[in-house]
Amino acid sequence: MRYSLVRSKAHNPLDKARSTASKITRFALLLFGVLMAAPIWGQRRFEQSKEIGVTLGMAYYKGDINPDAHLGGRLTMGYGGFYRHNFSTRIGIRINYFQGRIEAWDADSPDAWQQNRNLHFRNDVGELSALFEINYLDHQIGNPGDRLTAFLYTGIAVYTHMPEAKLSGQWTPLQPLGTEGQGTTWGVAYGIDSYGTTGISVPFGFGFKSNIGPFTTFNIDWGVRKTWTDYLDDVSGLYADRSVLLQERGEVTAEMADRSLLPVGGVSNQGGLQRGDPSRNDVYAYITASLSFRISKKPTTCWSEI
Repeated sequence: MRYSLVRSKAHNPLDKARSTASKITRFALLLFGVLMAAPIWGQRRFEQSKEIGVTLGMAYYKGDINPDAHLGGRLTMGYGGFYRHNFSTRIGIRINYFQGRIEAWDADSPDAWQQNRNLHFRNDVGELSALFEINYLDHQIGNPGDRLTAFLYTGIAVYTHMPEAKLSGQWTPLQPLGTEGQGTTWGVAYGIDSYGTTGISVPFGFGFKSNIGPFTTFNIDWGVRKTWTDYLDDVSGLYADRSVLLQERGEVTAEMADRSLLPVGGVSNQGGLQRGDPSRNDVYAYITASLSFRISKKPTTCWSEI
């Protein structure tokens, strides 16, 4: 059975926030140390180069409405751009921005419980990231000897998001509504706090880059972003008490909170029953293709001029 009458234990939001902040701080310090060491690895000045690029791609997510499938959900195009500083032919840092939409519908799931839950969302996620890249082979933009290489990357990112759902033909922001009882007496009793629309994520992924001219490189990459939120889709834990939502948040919130086709267990008020899985945070991912252009000085045949 996919639901439970057992109510979740209250937790201390301050302790959870402190733990998350501590993990992020440790990772950021480690990454900062690696990035500061990168110029030492690229001491030969002739290997350094600078690029700017434009990006097109798609975003998707894994969470309560798309729990299993990579490339699941309804895909739409996104866009972005970046600046890359190559400290050597193997090491580089990319400052990257990408804006992509994640979207998923229970109606598309083969699972009967999800189909009956009947939730959906879309979310335009904008991300600014600092990515540390390692090329598998030597690669210098425009160098005819460096045709193709694979690369790995990781880093740290700041993202913004606002999940929305459609009601009467109009897309409505969900975070201000408090669909799982945030901002209500029911939410206080269960230790459920309002979630933020800005967060920190950790990107990691791989890609390929290939020179296609003296100043141009074609890049394609795929990367997943680890987050510390379960609310990219506005779905996490339990249904809130409908009567409380109606009284304290209004009819729109009550309707958005429970859109079940048939009441689970035959009850019209599903307060305390399972709505999502709070044990796993959401992740989002980008698949992108880009063109980058060398902006440092024209290389010579000896590849020694910057």
